[in-house]
Amino acid sequence: MKTRIISGLIMIPLILILVFRGIPLAIAAFVLSAIAVYELFKGFSNIKVTGNIFIAWGALILLYALHFLVPERHDYLTFWLVVSIIASFLGIFRADKHRAEDALVTILGIVYVEFFIYHIIMIDEGSYGIFVWVVAGTAIFTDTCAYFTGFFFGKHKLAPILSPKKTIEGALGGVVGSVLFSVIFALIAKVDIFPHMVLMGVVGSIFAQLGDLTASAFKRKIGIKDYGNLIPGHGGVLDRIDSIIFTAPAIYYYLQLVFQH
Repeated sequence: MKTRIISGLIMIPLILILVFRGIPLAIAAFVLSAIAVYELFKGFSNIKVTGNIFIAWGALILLYALHFLVPERHDYLTFWLVVSIIASFLGIFRADKHRAEDALVTILGIVYVEFFIYHIIMIDEGSYGIFVWVVAGTAIFTDTCAYFTGFFFGKHKLAPILSPKKTIEGALGGVVGSVLFSVIFALIAKVDIFPHMVLMGVVGSIFAQLGDLTASAFKRKIGIKDYGNLIPGHGGVLDRIDSIIFTAPAIYYYLQLVFQH
């Protein structure tokens, strides 16, 4: 636990990026995506499936180039997705060296890591840009409160096959922690949509935990414990942001469905 807490404290300065948002946030999202997709492909190489990191990185560069060239326009995303998927399939034209699974993992990295994380940038660009705090806050408080609630009170396993240490009590504690964060955030930021903040706390927490379990499912299937060792006590970057990967799209589409007409 001590190593985990120290590593968590070391990461706190990264939250300062949310204060500045804009370009610093975009750069951070780009770098984290580049590292995370590399870690994902390295993990899959454990079962002899080789994602094409150059295509994935090329897709990432194209995505953020479009972001800066045509800011506040997201209609290019469909174009980007189609181009990225086609490029992934082209990567297996050398059938003697690559298999269909390689293309599918390449697409997985592009969509699951790069596209999902990019939703943070789409939130930042919109009318409710301040809600990037909700994405980060609900994910972080869910993870932290679930860990400590499970550690002290956990008795009933949540998903023993995927993650033996996670408990139902911990999951509920994560939801409570996320809701508390959302309420406190609403009071500090003077956001006058209290019922929606509670709902976003619940939605953000549920998807954060689903993101965590999904990452665990991948690790279980490919036979690894962590995606990397960059962060002591936490594993790799992907191990640390797996919950945000699902939370960002969940909060983005909640905002779109409820507040955009």
